[in-house]
Parts: sequence; C-alpha cells; structure tokens
Amino acid sequence: MVDAVGLKERLEEVRTAVHTAVVGREAIVDQVLLGLLSDGHLLLEDLPGLGKTLIARSFAGALGLEFQRIQFTADLLPHDLTGGEVMDPQKGGFTFRPGPLFTQLLLADEINRAPPKVQSALLEAMQEYQITSERESRPLARPFLVLATENPLELEGTYPLPEAQVDRFLLRLRVGYPTAEEERAILARRRARRQDTWEVGPVLGPGEFRRLQGAVEEVELDASVEGYIVDLVRATRQDPRAEVGASPRGSLALQKVARARALLEGRGFVLPDDVKRLAGPALAHRIVVKAEPWIRGIRAEAIVDQCLAQTPVPKARS
Repeated sequence: MVDAVGLKERLEEVRTAVHTAVVGREAIVDQVLLGLLSDGHLLLEDLPGLGKTLIARSFAGALGLEFQRIQFTADLLPHDLTGGEVMDPQKGGFTFRPGPLFTQLLLADEINRAPPKVQSALLEAMQEYQITSERESRPLARPFLVLATENPLELEGTYPLPEAQVDRFLLRLRVGYPTAEEERAILARRRARRQDTWEVGPVLGPGEFRRLQGAVEEVELDASVEGYIVDLVRATRQDPRAEVGASPRGSLALQKVARARALLEGRGFVLPDDVKRLAGPALAHRIVVKAEPWIRGIRAEAIVDQCLAQTPVPKARS
C-alpha cells in the first residue's frame, strides 16, 4: 500500500521550495504540482507579468528536472523545436542535433503564436512522446512535460489552438492577480535579494519524481467515486448550452488529478471532494459552448459548475 503520509511530506518540501520564489498563489501552485505529478501537460491562460514563467522555472528547479523555454513566434519552424540533421566535418557526414523538445519540462511561451506546422510537431511530442525529423522518429526521455502559456486577450497574429491539441492538456489554469498583501511581499522580497532572478534548488533526487508519479497509480479509487466522475463528465455532454461536452479523455484527466490530490493530502484513497475541486480545470477547456449562450456571456466553467450542482455526490469514505 502507498505510504501516503511519507509522500505528502516530500511533496510539502517541493511546495515550500517553490514558495521561496513564488509569493502566495497557493491554489495555482498546488494545481501545477498536481498536474505535473499526474504526468500531464498544462495550459496557463492568463495575462503577461503574472508569474507564469517563474512558476515553471521554480517547479523545474524543485523537482530536479531539465528545463527549456521556447518563445513561440509566427516565424518558428518545426525543426526549431525538434532539431535536425547538420553536417559534421569530423565524421564526414550528417549527425542529428537535438532541439529544445529534448528536455524534461518545456515552457512553451505564447503557444498560440506559432503556425500550424509547429503546433503539429509539438502535438506529436505531447501525445506520442517522440519527434519525427528527417523521416525518422526519435523517442523523448520521460518525464516529458509541457507547460504552455497563452494570452487570452491579445489575439492579433495568433493561431487558435485546434480542439485536438487543447484536449491534450490535462488542466487549463489561470494564475490571476496577487492580493495586495502578496504584492507587497513580492516587492519586499525583490528589495531583499537585490536582483531580479531567483533560482530554486532541487528538492528531489534523480528518479524520485518518477517514483512519486508512479505512486499516484497506487491511490485507491472507489467504484462510487469512479461512477461520480463518469456521471459528471456525461452531464457536460447533456447540457443544452454545450455544443461539445467533455471527452473520455476528460474522465481520465479528472481521475488522474483526483488521485494526485489525495496523495498531496496524505491519503491513499480518493474522496468526492477531490473530484469536485478539480472538475473545472480538468473539464472546462474540453467543452465548446454554443454560439448563443456564448454571446450571452456563458462560459464552459459555468456549465461545469451547473453539472457539479446537479450531479448526486456519493457518500464520502469515513
């Protein structure tokens, strides 16, 4: 049986290390940790300057993961991500030079600014954990995690992500503005350290993060809670305001992160509350709202909230 208490202590150490760089934002830090622990890719959709890059770098440092950042632009080409064959004068032939996709945690900054061919190369890496270059497929080392950012307001010169790619993200998260107290703390920390950058040192040893990811699979999921997940996801498909409801991949995503949250709370089993807390980030981006409700200001999050309110909750385990 999984040692939930011992693993919780290790995860608390990771969370504490991240908070040495990230002030406050407990909810978003926990959600990113849950997503990475669930071996999933994350989409951070929010305005510039709210700490998305800092969060990504801090987690890479605390988890002991190799980190790469790509600034997506309209002139980016697939081989800028995958790498390609280059002439090697010493060998007298061509050799493959890996691109930035050959890493463990990739920050894809402003992902919607890249053209469709680049999105296709990234989608293959996200789904198949491999890249194809020069007609040859090359596997990516695990873990391979993508943390992508997107500005929801600035749409000029962007390429909307296809639904197939959006569906590959385990969670869609929003950072939000800090509170007044948190913003004062941000300024105070900057004065104290006398420099802009702050590096978070590794908390986990080599291979330990993969073992933590494996422990998520050992968390018990009762049949009643599993049924609750299925009922909740099916309710999004039956809502009259939804053109498209959450896919079965949404059910799998919600199951993953609910088990990870149980581990973060020091439990070896999932409660209905774990499902309820993460239903929005796991399901909302998989729902397409019909045109008329959208014009009236109804968003996918409102549909998820309605489904949560109407779906019977199973009795919690004592």
